[in-house]
Amino acid sequence: MLLDFQTKVDQASEAGETFSKLYYDSFDKKRHLIQKLYMDSATLIWNGTTVNGLEKILKFFETLPTSEHSIDSLDCQPLTDQVSGGQMTVAIKTFGTVKYQGSKTRAFHQNFMLTSLNNVWKIVSDSFRFQE
Repeated sequence: MLLDFQTKVDQASEAGETFSKLYYDSFDKKRHLIQKLYMDSATLIWNGTTVNGLEKILKFFETLPTSEHSIDSLDCQPLTDQVSGGQMTVAIKTFGTVKYQGSKTRAFHQNFMLTSLNNVWKIVSDSFRFQE
């Protein structure tokens, strides 16, 4: 049982590292491709503003200027089967800095919940907050 849990922790860590590189690279350089990372029913909470559904999330992201993220720390944890209904689900927390065009560099933290759909990681929920 302990080995099975350690396997899930290792899988979560690998998925989180791979996902975070892909996410921030897409957000900064290929934002039009970010739609592939979200479920159709995903929820985004951006500094307290809630946006529901992929189409609305993409429209929201279109309003943001170009960006450059730098990640300082990353934590990934598997969610238990009782929470995820048996589907592989991972919680990812990132902390770093972001510079939006025309603005100063700001610290932020972001939390993702990913689930595996047909062996492809998709964002179920995304919560972004500037550190003030």
